[in-house]
Amino acid sequence: MKEEQIQTLHPIPGKTNKRIALEKYAVIKEQILSILSQSELTHTELMEQLYAHVKDTFEGGVQWYGETVKLDLEARKMIERTGTKPEKYRLRTANA
Repeated sequence: MKEEQIQTLHPIPGKTNKRIALEKYAVIKEQILSILSQSELTHTELMEQLYAHVKDTFEGGVQWYGETVKLDLEARKMIERTGTKPEKYRLRTANA
């Protein structure tokens, strides 16, 4: 049976992101949201923490999937960049 796929979105209009396995998307999305619920992180910090959380159980390139899902979450307005230097990521608040 073919695994279910999801078309991920890209935050830059006109750009398309990748189609990936829904199961892998769900794992990475849950981890990114969980990590960012603790604190705002730079891109490097986010990817390092993501890798530390899933490296023993995730099959595939953690950084590649992490980047793909991070862009999708930005496009879906679930996370955002802080606009500071260095740039950090955070969860979007309901009233933002």
